[in-house]
Amino acid sequence: MLPEQIKNFREMVTLKDGAYVLLRALTCDDKARLTDFYNSVSADDLQYFRHNVKDEHLINEWCEHLDYSDVLPVIALAKDRIVGSATLHFYNGPKRHVGEVRLFLAKDYRKRGLGMKMIRALVDLARKQGLSILLAEVIAEKTKVVKAFEQLGFHSDCVLDNYFMFPDGDCSDVVIMTLSLRPKLDEF
Repeated sequence: MLPEQIKNFREMVTLKDGAYVLLRALTCDDKARLTDFYNSVSADDLQYFRHNVKDEHLINEWCEHLDYSDVLPVIALAKDRIVGSATLHFYNGPKRHVGEVRLFLAKDYRKRGLGMKMIRALVDLARKQGLSILLAEVIAEKTKVVKAFEQLGFHSDCVLDNYFMFPDGDCSDVVIMTLSLRPKLDEF
C-alpha cells in the first residue's frame, strides 16, 4: 500500500457490547488526542511501555515525523477519543519480511473485543505491505493476552527467561509469538 492509501485507511468495527469504534491510521492532527490518551495511562500500565508515553515531546516527535514505512500506527476512536493504539513496526535488511505488532487499550475498552479487531486490522495491513511474518512479544504472565493472540493464529515460538525488566529491576519472561502470513503449500 502506498502512504496515501494507508493515510486513507478507515474501518468501522462493532464491539461485543454494540459500541462502534473507528480504526484509522494516526495522522499529525491527532497529537492532542494521543497526548490525552497516553496521559490517562496508569502507573501500573506505564511500567510495560518501552518509552515514557507521558512525555509530550515524545508524542510530538511521533506525530510530527510519521513514517508509515517505518511504523504504521493505527488508532481506535470512540467518537473523538482515542481508546486504543496498535502499531506495526517494520524491519530492514534480512528481517524486511517481518513486522512486529504492539497494542495498548484504554482500561474501559479492554475485554470488549477491540484488541482482537485492531490486531486483525494490522494483520490485513501487513499482508498488503507484503510481509511474511508477524511477531509479538507478550509478557508470559499475561496468559489471557497470549490466548487472544493464539486465537488470531499466532503461535508461541519460545519463552525468553527474564527478558523484560520493569522499572524497579524485577524481570519477567516474554513469550515470542509469530504468525505466518503466507500459507505453506503442501507438496506431494
